Amino acid sequence: MSAGKEIRSKIKSVQNTQKITRAMQMVATSKMRKTQERMRSARPYAENIRRVMANLMHLGSYSRNMTSFLRNPTEITKVGIILVTTDKGLCGGLNTNSLKLFYEKTLDFQRQELVVEVCALGHKGLNAVTKVNLDVIGSTVGLGDIPKMEKLVGPLSGILNKFYEGQIDAVYIVYSQFINTMKQQSVCEQLLPLVDKVTKLDAKYARDYLYEPDPTSVLEGLIRRYIESVVFQCVADNMASEQAARMVAMKSATDNAGNAINELKLAYNKSRQASITKELAEIVSGSAAV
Repeated sequence: MSAGKEIRSKIKSVQNTQKITRAMQMVATSKMRKTQERMRSARPYAENIRRVMANLMHLGSYSRNMTSFLRNPTEITKVGIILVTTDKGLCGGLNTNSLKLFYEKTLDFQRQELVVEVCALGHKGLNAVTKVNLDVIGSTVGLGDIPKMEKLVGPLSGILNKFYEGQIDAVYIVYSQFINTMKQQSVCEQLLPLVDKVTKLDAKYARDYLYEPDPTSVLEGLIRRYIESVVFQCVADNMASEQAARMVAMKSATDNAGNAINELKLAYNKSRQASITKELAEIVSGSAAV
């Protein structure tokens, strides 16, 4: 019977775990819808500012005012990587995939003898970066479920200022792009210098602009807004990916807990049946002896 008590204890423990994973699944499902709405609502602004930047890149008359952002250094010595991860775990392989891509890019840069500096957005990424002794020039944690620009401006200012001053030659961002509920893809994009791959030109937006007070100040402010909007969109994508991955992971955990409970119940019934059979056999043998 001691084996039966142990199995009953395991069943109760797994049932308690199943209740937790089911509750987390329901919470993630609710949050996922909201994060997807925020992600979609942020896209129009990001797409329109990309169009404006694409047009400006192809305006030869004002390219001289954007040399610090369009420049492609002949010799790159330092790169900055903005790493976007989650603050919490239990979201499947979401952070693992992003960190794997981040490590691959970092090792590739280090093989080229480049200095890598990191801006970590999210607790998981910050912990991973500090463990491998990389230089952290900016970080923020506790992003929550709603992306807030005021939490991102500080860390971004550090890495952008270094780029403006020529201390960093290129800036990349690593994050999880939301494809659909079942698929999230870790990607690495180049933010600075601006490249045609990022800012695709739409012919109907190919027009010149009037600048007030002057092109240089307007373009510098616009490029800051462009970078901030792109990073904000990446963070929104990452948050939507987090909730979708957590929902799928918790559903899988709930289903696995149900399978484990069924197997434990079967083992308990077999143990109980064996115990009853043994008792009956002892009674029968005792009656025969009398």
